Amino acid sequence: MKQQYIYVLTSAVIIFVFSQLFIYSSQLKNDDELHIKQFNMKYGIFAIVQPQGLNFSGENIPIHSSEIWERLDKELLKNTYWQSNTLLYFKKAHKYFPVIEPILKKNNIPDDFKYLALIESGLENVVSPAGAAGFWQILKGTAKEYDLEVNSSIDERYHLEKSTQVACDYLNKAFDKFGSWTMAATSYNMGQNGARRSINKQGTDNYYNLYLNSETGRYIFRIIAVKEIMENPKKYGFMFREKDLYPLTEYKIIEVDSTIADLYAFSEENGINYKLLKKFNPWMLKSVLPDASRRKYHIKIPLNPSSLVFENVNTSSLSNQ
Repeated sequence: MKQQYIYVLTSAVIIFVFSQLFIYSSQLKNDDELHIKQFNMKYGIFAIVQPQGLNFSGENIPIHSSEIWERLDKELLKNTYWQSNTLLYFKKAHKYFPVIEPILKKNNIPDDFKYLALIESGLENVVSPAGAAGFWQILKGTAKEYDLEVNSSIDERYHLEKSTQVACDYLNKAFDKFGSWTMAATSYNMGQNGARRSINKQGTDNYYNLYLNSETGRYIFRIIAVKEIMENPKKYGFMFREKDLYPLTEYKIIEVDSTIADLYAFSEENGINYKLLKKFNPWMLKSVLPDASRRKYHIKIPLNPSSLVFENVNTSSLSNQ
């Protein structure tokens, strides 16, 4: 009788243990399923719906081709899901496109070329490994060819208005040579001679039919992708308000035609600090503006500088604490 009791008790314990393991396993499974469901509800990666009717500077893009769509889709995905970088594009474009757009229009350059400057530099005064500089990434030789001043004290590739004008002159010359804005943009990346050699070797002047190096092969697609996203921000998930974008601070222009020996003192005389002077005039590389040739320079001085600076701190009192 005692043995039978022990057997029944042991069986009950085993059944209880296994039932608890089953319940725990089920709970784990349900918990995982709930976790996955919540993850999918809150975070999803979506494919891009193929846009229709795309063009660059009025020139149609053969998006019906699966090969062309694959190349464009890559750039749309990269710029859609690199959210922080593309959101910065929106913010900085609000500040600088109003400077670039009228210069393009005055020179009969299609408005789409503002996106070329955007992909070239991110609208920052960067320098490439090849030495191209400024928003438009102009090489030193090209700058001098188009009469920009580049030396140890002054580099007008960082002068937004002047460098934009040089880009316009280059692009108009390229359009006259190639008869296509798409190829003009292509030549901006690989050079006019390089573009001409590719055309002659391959027997086609259609960008979409040319076999090009990887950078130039992506170039037009990057411009098109950024244009599509920036002209349709909500379609690609970018939400922002007007006040979230960077404003262009108003400024006045001071014209000078002689050497300024001390830009620190010049800044103070004009009611700003040296940092603001350099920020608004990045083409001035040193603390002196030499002008032996008596060229005319236009220096930007921000209006209402008090909104751009902190109050001065008495550093001597800090050191005594």
